[in-house]
Amino acid sequence: MDNQSLNQLCWASGITTHYGGREVPEGTRRQLLAALGVSEDTPPEAAGVPDFHTPPTARCAMPDWLAQSSTWGLFCQLYELRSARSWGIGDFGDLARFAQVAGAAGADFLGINPVHALFLAEPGRASPFMPSNRQFLNPLYIAMDDLPGSTRPDKAALAAVEAADLVDYEAVTALKLKALRSVFARQPFDADRHTETAFAAFRTKGGAALARHALFEALSLHMAAAGHGAGWQRWPEPLRHADSAEVAAFAKRHAKELRFHTWLQWIATCQIDAAQAAALAAGMRIGLYLDLAVGEAMDGSATWGTPGLALEGVVVGAPPDVFSQEGQVWDLAALDPVTLAASDYAPLRALIKAQLDHAGALRIDHAMVLRQLFLVPEGRPASEGTHMAYPFAEMLRVVAEESRARGAVMIGEDLGFVPDGFRETMHAANILAYRILYFEQKWGLFVRASAWPDMALACISTHDLPTLAGWWRGEDIAQRRAFGLIGERLAAEQEHRRIEERTALVNALIDGGELPADARDGNAPDLPCRVLEAAYRFLAATPSRLAGVRLADLVGPEAQTNVPGTLDEHPNWRRRGTVPVEEIAANPRFGAITSAMRAMRPRLAR
Repeated sequence: MDNQSLNQLCWASGITTHYGGREVPEGTRRQLLAALGVSEDTPPEAAGVPDFHTPPTARCAMPDWLAQSSTWGLFCQLYELRSARSWGIGDFGDLARFAQVAGAAGADFLGINPVHALFLAEPGRASPFMPSNRQFLNPLYIAMDDLPGSTRPDKAALAAVEAADLVDYEAVTALKLKALRSVFARQPFDADRHTETAFAAFRTKGGAALARHALFEALSLHMAAAGHGAGWQRWPEPLRHADSAEVAAFAKRHAKELRFHTWLQWIATCQIDAAQAAALAAGMRIGLYLDLAVGEAMDGSATWGTPGLALEGVVVGAPPDVFSQEGQVWDLAALDPVTLAASDYAPLRALIKAQLDHAGALRIDHAMVLRQLFLVPEGRPASEGTHMAYPFAEMLRVVAEESRARGAVMIGEDLGFVPDGFRETMHAANILAYRILYFEQKWGLFVRASAWPDMALACISTHDLPTLAGWWRGEDIAQRRAFGLIGERLAAEQEHRRIEERTALVNALIDGGELPADARDGNAPDLPCRVLEAAYRFLAATPSRLAGVRLADLVGPEAQTNVPGTLDEHPNWRRRGTVPVEEIAANPRFGAITSAMRAMRPRLAR
């Protein structure tokens, strides 16, 4: 096949052949075509490549009260929460209690990191955005004081994980699993909320997907203990196939273990549902706001349990941007559009439903996944990647149907490389855009609050960006330089620009009336408290339907949650808060900023 013919096949299959002024490597183009099942003998239409040209027309839910007025809420990383009753990591019990605090402060939603199932057999794989399976929950978030039976932890081990400034995932996992196994062995049910009848109904509802995830969890722990690793790609060949005779024999021998992992999912589901109930009872009109990661680990429960659902030989990544000059390889599996279309998008529907079963709002991480993904051949650098189109109309149809079925608010994280027309389509579909203060600049000036879009969620920063205090000091730039994500020249340019940005931000706050006309705070080496408060009043003054207050801005931790492009170089996803949940409501900064948000965005009757 000559180059022109190869490109024509790519164009017909939705594969971008030129990117950033270069032609995509031939190997990448061929790899993607092969993954789709396209060849000279099997053109796109014969391979089942779905139509990616039809414009979407579906619309998500938009509650009448939200269409008529704006509101606000709080964001936090669930594991960051600290309390007198949790075991070294924030849990669903902390979430319920903080929801009560947030609701009493006037918030309408409480947003948290993805709570997808990770790898119990390899606790160090702690990123919530690299899950094993997005359809199920992370049992580490189970509250140990809300079980059908009592627990008896090792007091010294519990004290050690509770005193730590970083989540010790390995120690927490060992401690919690031991206690959970003990409860399961002695008293897995009670006569109140945790009845055996309710558990049986949960198992029936979960069906084959739940059973297979429990099987993976049991097998993963068994394989890791035998030295094969938690991910299935390193297991003995017969065990890499969920339908093999060897796997069936394992399931039969370890039936009680599979029941235990199913029980963990049930307990976690009961607890997150209780947190949502607590949020609504506290007056929130949305309640929990969950986050859907863009993909799943290549060697996790989802790819093992549903072979053929992910494209083979390629992983999800990101093109070069301000965070990484060379681009990023995320090592996440990408859903196969051919398989999706053949199943009428049932796997996508299951993913959306799994989140909305527990929440009133959902943020779709890297929402461009509904239209396209940047894919990189396994083992190759991001510079060899390219975009591949997805059936936007059908993907959005499924999201909208699930949203409308529950009256759930949808938010699309539309940062990074955004294709032309994407934001306009999302707006028409009632999916709120994502607007970050740091990025809302034109010609070196911050965009006035009145010019922000109304169909958006407005916030200062996210988990991949510094808190306002860290941004003020330029800590994010220093980290990107230290970790080799940007060169010295670009780092120096960004540091110089940051000094200008501080002054530009203060001027914007003066212009909006949030700071006095004589304010000169831009010269301060550390973030002045009044600038933080003014910045949140600025957000509240925007017409954006939702405004989010980041808990870390108010009570810490100040250090950046995650540095994109790093793994172990930075303590990503490990920092814990310093103010216990029980004391947050009394914190002066929390009180001042939530009071301002409540005054500017009052909770009106539905």
